[in-house]
Amino acid sequence: MSRSDRFLKACRREPVDATPVWLMRQAGRYMANYRALREKYSILELIKTPDLATEVTMQPIRAFNLDAAIIFADILPILEGMGLGLRFVKGDGPVIDNPLRSKADIDQLVTPPPEEALGFTLEAIRQTKAELNGLVPLIGFSGAPFTLASYAIEGGSSKNYLTAKALMYKQPDAWQKLMEKLATVIGSYLRAQAEAGADALQLFDSWVGALSPADYRTYVLPYSRQAIEIAQSGPPVPLIHFGTGTAGILPLIKAAGGDIIGVDWRIDLDVASEMLGREVAIQGNLDPAVLLAPVSEIRKQAAQVLDRVKGRPGHIFNLGHGIFKQTPVEHVAALVDFVHEYSAQA
Repeated sequence: MSRSDRFLKACRREPVDATPVWLMRQAGRYMANYRALREKYSILELIKTPDLATEVTMQPIRAFNLDAAIIFADILPILEGMGLGLRFVKGDGPVIDNPLRSKADIDQLVTPPPEEALGFTLEAIRQTKAELNGLVPLIGFSGAPFTLASYAIEGGSSKNYLTAKALMYKQPDAWQKLMEKLATVIGSYLRAQAEAGADALQLFDSWVGALSPADYRTYVLPYSRQAIEIAQSGPPVPLIHFGTGTAGILPLIKAAGGDIIGVDWRIDLDVASEMLGREVAIQGNLDPAVLLAPVSEIRKQAAQVLDRVKGRPGHIFNLGHGIFKQTPVEHVAALVDFVHEYSAQA
């Protein structure tokens, strides 16, 4: 089986010769050639210049035996297209200059077509597909409605999402309007990425673990489902639905939709697999901090992840979140090679 087949076969829960592996944030700050580009360009310049986004996407594919590429982009420019000011501040991360605080603010949000607001990423997908030339599949992605709503309301990162939750509880009509707008633009953006050539899609709900099951069911699930249904109205590509801190709501994540459910390290993968059943594939779930450990420990913990779902069709090995910038490049290479070697023997 070629490197080009393994990931998509696992997405479809078909037999594979070895467990496919790709890593969230596999392109980025831990790689010297990426840091060299960042000395010349801002993060938004890299994202919005298709030639540069293509180059960054390809860097880890050239360096490691990964089974999929993921387009170099960010979840937040979609908010910029809707009318919010976006900056990346060194040391503080993303900042929204005009955060949403009222229904009037939400009413002013626009929902432009993705070709108009995010054409740079769609062009990067087209260019990267040509550059890959069938070597491995390409994954497109978007943030999910709750995570993007939280950024838009909080004005940046948050530890407790109090402002977002307060609006959700106090102004449910405003929350509904915001989530419907987000679901529309997210779903359309994902569909456009598939139309541009993405072989698979991932919906990132990085902050959804902050919610209780009841609040997820009421305030989030319908809109994640809406976004996924719009995405899946385009070319028939597999969709990964990923969140962090979701051990208590995995059946609800599955109910919202997705062909593959991404799982973080806060739950054993065999337990997550039992909760989800065999109707979906599963992705995960090594703690990214393990990549800072000695190679012997990386292999030990990766083997434990693989052993927990040995024989289960449809497992894609990944981290439970993105690679840390302190990660040694040789540790990434060791992990990728070990996953293939160990799972092929199994």
